[in-house]
Amino acid sequence: MARLHNQDKAKEFDKWVMWKQEGSREAETDLITQFLPLVTKVANRLAIGLPSNVDKDDLISYGRFGLLDALAKFDHTRGLKFETYAMWRIRGAMIDGLRENDWIPRTVRDKAKKIEEAYVILEQQKLRTPTDLEVCEYLGITEKELQQVCYDTSLATMVSIDEAVGDEDEQKTARHSYIVDEVTPRPESVAENTSLREVLSNSIDKLPEKERLVVSLFYFEELTLSEIAEVMNLSPSRISQLHSKAIFRLRSSLTRWKSQLI
Repeated sequence: MARLHNQDKAKEFDKWVMWKQEGSREAETDLITQFLPLVTKVANRLAIGLPSNVDKDDLISYGRFGLLDALAKFDHTRGLKFETYAMWRIRGAMIDGLRENDWIPRTVRDKAKKIEEAYVILEQQKLRTPTDLEVCEYLGITEKELQQVCYDTSLATMVSIDEAVGDEDEQKTARHSYIVDEVTPRPESVAENTSLREVLSNSIDKLPEKERLVVSLFYFEELTLSEIAEVMNLSPSRISQLHSKAIFRLRSSLTRWKSQLI
């Protein structure tokens, strides 16, 4: 089995060489065909948390552009796994497509912003992660209303976790530099990224147990929200709420970290 796998990888590498170095259009077409199923895979995963008015065919259309971009920019000589890089690019293209079409209602954006602000302010005041009750009291809403807001904004927060802290150019570097490294990273960038990872790790450790489990299963084990719901014996809507609250807490930690850098 391992021998067959190595043979497949060797054939794939030969295709990269034939296309990138020899200009073979046939090899390019073969690679596109080989990796096209990644687009559907990413679309199915992302669609779990999307409202029903978002058409999965639109996601697939956006994702195909992401795949082509990934194929064009991938450096086959570095010995890295293309699938990992491509899935980030495909997902990013889908998210960019959704943003360009401004599918998230302004009211949903406003609600998400108010909750994020509440978590930031309360965490700074109390020097700890605020509870749901404290957030509700600060916003003047009931816990049921908070849960509904978290559900309504679940995709908005799902998108936000992929955004790096910094200006637009820095975000592009932070998102992809661990795979596509065209220049040697500056020492200060390495230190900053290391610090960011530590902040995220510590912040995740401080999350309430259920929220921490959702983050772990979704981002590290790569389960869908529906699969997580089965594992935790909760409804998908409840998992979306837990995910949203976890991201709001993490964003408040990143906001505080960013303010300390200035």
